[in-house]
Order: sequence, then C-alpha cells, then structure tokens
Amino acid sequence: MRRLTTVLFLCLVALTAQAQDGELLEYQQEIGGGIGVSTYLGDATGSFFKNPGLAASFIWRRNLNQRMVIKTDLAFGHISGDTGEQFFPVDPLSKTAAGGAQAATISFSRNVVDLGAQFEFNFLGYGMGAAYKGLSRWTPYLMAGVGLTVGFGGGADATGGLNIPLGIGFRYKLRPRLNLGIEWSVRFTTTDRLDDSSESTTKLHDPYGIESDVFKNKDCYQMLLVSLTYDISPKYRKCNN
Repeated sequence: MRRLTTVLFLCLVALTAQAQDGELLEYQQEIGGGIGVSTYLGDATGSFFKNPGLAASFIWRRNLNQRMVIKTDLAFGHISGDTGEQFFPVDPLSKTAAGGAQAATISFSRNVVDLGAQFEFNFLGYGMGAAYKGLSRWTPYLMAGVGLTVGFGGGADATGGLNIPLGIGFRYKLRPRLNLGIEWSVRFTTTDRLDDSSESTTKLHDPYGIESDVFKNKDCYQMLLVSLTYDISPKYRKCNN
C-alpha cells in the first residue's frame, strides 16, 4: 500500500510540474522554414557527408510545454552518389559462382520529398522571461518520429516508403517570438530504390542479392538544416476584470 501511495504521489507531482510548464507558455505554435544540405547513405557512397545537395523545409511546431514539442515538417532535398569502380555479380540471385562479376561505376542523382511528424524533447525549459521561471533562451534537444519519403527524377521511376527520422538539434531565442535552430537528422526508409538511375546494367536495388526486410539493407539519407521560426497563437489569458 505504501508503494502504491508513493507511485501515485510521484505521478501527481509529474502531472503538476507538466501543467505548470504549460502555464509558462506564451505562444502555443511556431511556423517557419529551414535551409541546408542533404546527403545519401546507401550502396553508392562510402563517406558520411559525400555529395551534399541542397535541402529546404517548411516547419510547424505545436508547443505542449517548455520541454515537449510536436513538429510537422515538409522537406525537400537532392541526393546523389556513385559506387566508384566496384565489382558486382552478373546475377546476384545465382547461388553458384558461374555468374562471375563485372566491374561497374554506377551513379545516380535524385530528389526526395519528406513529409513527417516528430516529437522533440528539450533538455532545458525553453523560453524567455524572469529568472525565477527557470527558463533558458537556448536548449539542445532530441528528435524522433515517423514520415513518408518519395524519391523521383534522375531518369528512373518514382519510389516511396515510410521513414523513421532520428536526430539532435539546438535552439536559441533571438527575440521573444523569433527562434533560430540547427538540426541534424538521419531518415531511415523502407525503400531500397532511392538510388535508382536510368542505367540499364547493374542496379543498386539489392546489387548483391542480399535479402532485405523492413529497414534492413534499405536506403537512408541525412539532413543538416538551419531554421528560423516565428511564434504565433498567443495562449488564452483569463481576464481578471
């Protein structure tokens, strides 16, 4: 009984703290955008930041309290890569050595559109105000969510799949309603065709005949974005008169 009482008390304290954090909010939403670079991670690259392309995003945030945020974004990016002079099986599905291998340099250049929703957790109570409120005008944060990726262009058919974005970021309040941020994320997708090209020989879709499953042996890409957002939707304030 004593343990149950202790657990209930701790839950009540947590809920009370969350409610108080919510009361510190002056604005409930943010809108803005970001710009930066996107890079591909898959069969056609051996470097983490090889072949960077231009990326941009539109951002909407719903601030639950000073530490927890729901973000929706629509991002656009360009990805490209090449394999160098590698040897690929002529028939990757063959279970014998008779197929041999052929040297090939495969390259691709594609665009991606990414629509997703993420949960952000601020390490510090983010905001501006009196010191006694315990607010900080800067904070690092962690991000995770789910989204949809569509790849197109480069002379190949369009492809799509789900993605799981994981990332870290940093935010700073330039003004009471103006926020500057930088975020790095990796988007793990369920498709292995983001690196398709118009070449008719060896394809980068399972080039070695390795069986894939969900996120295993799939393509992914990363984005590094600098953003600027503006606070909107002032929180309702009760009139005391």
